[in-house]
Amino acid sequence: MVCDRCKSVLQNSFENAGMAIEKIELGEITFKDDRSFHFEKANEILINNGFEFIHDENELLIEKVKSRILKILDEQTELRVNLSEYLSKSLNKEYSILSKLFSTQQGLTIEKYFIRLKIEKAKEYIQMNNMSFSEIAYNLNYKSSSHLANQFKSVTGIAMGEYKKLPFKRNSLDKIV
Repeated sequence: MVCDRCKSVLQNSFENAGMAIEKIELGEITFKDDRSFHFEKANEILINNGFEFIHDENELLIEKVKSRILKILDEQTELRVNLSEYLSKSLNKEYSILSKLFSTQQGLTIEKYFIRLKIEKAKEYIQMNNMSFSEIAYNLNYKSSSHLANQFKSVTGIAMGEYKKLPFKRNSLDKIV
């Protein structure tokens, strides 16, 4: 689940099926009552809405890494510590373990994944057309607009100004990896 609408759709679907939700966050659902939970029905609801249960511990950990990073972007949270320290503390795992697992399973580093997400968010802001490039850089916690511009060009192959003139082509945040 990437957006509030996704969470709302799932919450309504589960509640309509008689399964009370205690908490629903990015990539994670906690049910209030085990007796109301029916795996087959829950699996059907998830599949019908384009989601799936994650059974593998490593896949679950990777999804938690992704959801923590998405949460940083969604809340426009300025990290008081570096990304590796934040992930390590929030997931109670050594960063070297997270990094190796993520790279092996996803084919890119956590840092590159984070940069790709930030660039997609920058594209979204450019499309909204209500912020300057400096404001976009500030909202994405870049030290300067030139740093954002360099990363943008490195990832997309075109400058931000050129991108602004093109018909918009964005990737959904959940399709980055």
